[in-house]
Amino acid sequence: MPVRSSRGPSDATALERLGARYASAMTAPTNRPLKVGIQLPEVERDVRWPELLDMTRAIEDLGFDSVWVGEHLLYRWEDRPARGPWEAWTLLAAIAASTSRIELGPLVACTNFHNPALLAKQAVTIDELSGGRFILGLGAGWNETEFRAYGYPYDHRIDRFEEAFTIIRTLLREGAIDFDGRWYQARDCELLPRGPRPAGPPLMIGSKGPRMLRATMAHADSWNVWYSDIANQPAGVAPLRTEVDEACRAVGRDPSQVERTVAVLVRLPSGSGRLQGHLAQMPAVSGEPAELAETLRAFAAEGISHVQLVLDPITRPSIEALAPALVLLDRGG
Repeated sequence: MPVRSSRGPSDATALERLGARYASAMTAPTNRPLKVGIQLPEVERDVRWPELLDMTRAIEDLGFDSVWVGEHLLYRWEDRPARGPWEAWTLLAAIAASTSRIELGPLVACTNFHNPALLAKQAVTIDELSGGRFILGLGAGWNETEFRAYGYPYDHRIDRFEEAFTIIRTLLREGAIDFDGRWYQARDCELLPRGPRPAGPPLMIGSKGPRMLRATMAHADSWNVWYSDIANQPAGVAPLRTEVDEACRAVGRDPSQVERTVAVLVRLPSGSGRLQGHLAQMPAVSGEPAELAETLRAFAAEGISHVQLVLDPITRPSIEALAPALVLLDRGG
């Protein structure tokens, strides 16, 4: 399993050895109890495409299961300069074309930034580019600053999401819709060409709100919350899991049909607090391999089948430092 790198020869040799050790470990039977992905940097610092690509390839080469990109446009704080990430869908298309194994998706896409019919076409196109590895994470958005700055209405976000979700999931699942709503229209619309999967990419809903759950659990493939919603601990999963189960039953859905996923904040020794919409004060999970593997097993025991690791700091060395945890997780030790 070669590990690609844009570094110098000596660094590349060391990374080849790391990748070889992981590849050797993977020849034994694996018992990974859940998928493990990593979110790429957002606004922690300015990160250019060559570094993003280098990190993405390390995530794939070292055995992680997925890579994720936040969809935001602008952050502002009172005590520091404003920052904004790169446009998420352009990044996802480039990542899809630059990888061959890992799943990828937005964590999560804001439906209120898009015409929903066009968003469905974007999703099926990236699913095509990736050969069926795309996961469509969807939410209604929360950061009023970027709505105002980029000219998107902030009012009635859930009303708008409900209409957008109807259009998106119908086009992806059925290929056509004729919809005339209060906020969106898609008249005699067809989604052509169809992508590599007949029902389109899986739909992941990034919300714990009761109304969002009611609107989506009849159709969603998975559910996701941010680490702050679970106090960044496996013990925080149970109350939200119960809410999702109840929402599923309320719409006649077997709760076991909806996959449970969570983001998890992991701090390495060089971490200093993750800058996002705020300076995170949440207790972080240890990045020490044995401790991380044990924590991930605890999340799996709570019914979580996929985690998105949010690393502090998010760098290639951080990604490399976590690879031994995958070996321990796979071996059950």
